[in-house]
Amino acid sequence: MLFINTLAFTICFAVWMFNGVTVTFLVDNGVFDWNSVQIGWLIGIPVLTGSIFRLPLGILTDKYGGKWVFGGLLLVSAVPMFLLSQANSFLSFALCSFGYGLTGAGFAVGIAYTSVWFSKEWQGRALGIFGAGNAGAAITTLLAPTILQKLTLQGTELDNWRVLPMIYAGVLVATALLFLLFAKNKKPESQRTLSQLMKPIKSLRVWRFGLYYFLVFGCFVAFSQWLVPYYVNVYYLPLVTAGVLAAAFSFPSGVIRALGGWLSDIWGARKVMYWVLGSSVIICFMLIVPKMDIYSPGNGIMAKKAGEVTFVSQDKVIAAGVEYALVPMAPNHADVDEGNLIFPTKDSWQKPVVHVGQVVKKKELLAQGETRIFFQANVWVFTILVILIGIIWGIGKAAVYKHIPEYFPGEVGVVGGMVGVIGGLGGFFCPIIFGYILNGTGLWTSAWMLMFALSAACLWWMHSVIQGMERKRHPGTAYRFEMDANK
Repeated sequence: MLFINTLAFTICFAVWMFNGVTVTFLVDNGVFDWNSVQIGWLIGIPVLTGSIFRLPLGILTDKYGGKWVFGGLLLVSAVPMFLLSQANSFLSFALCSFGYGLTGAGFAVGIAYTSVWFSKEWQGRALGIFGAGNAGAAITTLLAPTILQKLTLQGTELDNWRVLPMIYAGVLVATALLFLLFAKNKKPESQRTLSQLMKPIKSLRVWRFGLYYFLVFGCFVAFSQWLVPYYVNVYYLPLVTAGVLAAAFSFPSGVIRALGGWLSDIWGARKVMYWVLGSSVIICFMLIVPKMDIYSPGNGIMAKKAGEVTFVSQDKVIAAGVEYALVPMAPNHADVDEGNLIFPTKDSWQKPVVHVGQVVKKKELLAQGETRIFFQANVWVFTILVILIGIIWGIGKAAVYKHIPEYFPGEVGVVGGMVGVIGGLGGFFCPIIFGYILNGTGLWTSAWMLMFALSAACLWWMHSVIQGMERKRHPGTAYRFEMDANK
């Protein structure tokens, strides 16, 4: 059951991430003329559907069992995915994307359906393994660009892109049939009314878990798709290469989730979340600095006394009998951006602004200083940091869901669905916000600025809540920093 649940979720996640690669391909090849804001909307719309349907489908799973809910979800999602092959405008593309985005709700179904098969001691690991289906994002970012290139004969027959959604629809139908044939149905032992099931949503703790998940899952979903146009625009990489590097972010993050479940079982989810949020703050801060090439006035040379200029060259000026040595421009100045630089580099030089025979006054400028600060934002360093943040978020996804069966053992489907809704909304809103702030700032790294602020906010809120819990637990005594996840 764990295997078949994970397989179905992997397929769902691969379908859910369809627009990141496909929309980038269509825009880059001139099939559709969509701007960055429209691209952000198309990337986010499927995520919105998957997010808003997580709660109702989580409730249905608790009530009727996962076999019929998951199987039906796969079949229903195949219809709009197939219809996407007929889309010819932004509106039709958006409507079909909204329909197949239902696959994103497979997470809430699978979480509730998986948890009923395992004891509390094993739920963290089981849910972590199930959550490794996030690696489905890597399937799309890795394989879809190559498939598109082959279907369109390297871009010469662009209308053949329409075969790809047909292939994805076929995979959904095949997975649904496999699931319905081999899955066994099971429901929670205790059945509750809808009002009882919805009661935990009033708890602030659910919303706090949701914010954590907004970061570690929603932002992971957003960047799984946003990194494709990021690599293409910032580093001028081909779509296939951009897809491979985006997959390098998605795949480890999905697979490592199983390790996050194991760590949460062994060390406690709270301790793991401290490491996750702290690391996220540090890495996002390192990713903030954009690729840049800045020229600024530097240290110039002024005449020590008045007199006539008698000699001028690139490395020396003689005025009033005084010789002034100049710093010439480095011979490799023009080629600095061709190397593989990790850290920002600085180059300073001085350029004469006087000529022979000119009479200068004391303290008059003889040579102006110029400084160039160059930061390559090396693509390999960037990729390593991106992979690291993906791994960190992958561990965090499991840690967040480890909390749910501990605090809400009888409402895993509902609470898991609600947390999934909030987290999934991150995958919807973030690409749209990324598009707007990119238009406003002109900086692709503005997305990482947002991640830094969000990571810091989550860390602050979690630490504040834990401090408050400890003060209530030990009134009148000094705060003691404890990491026991069961407290």
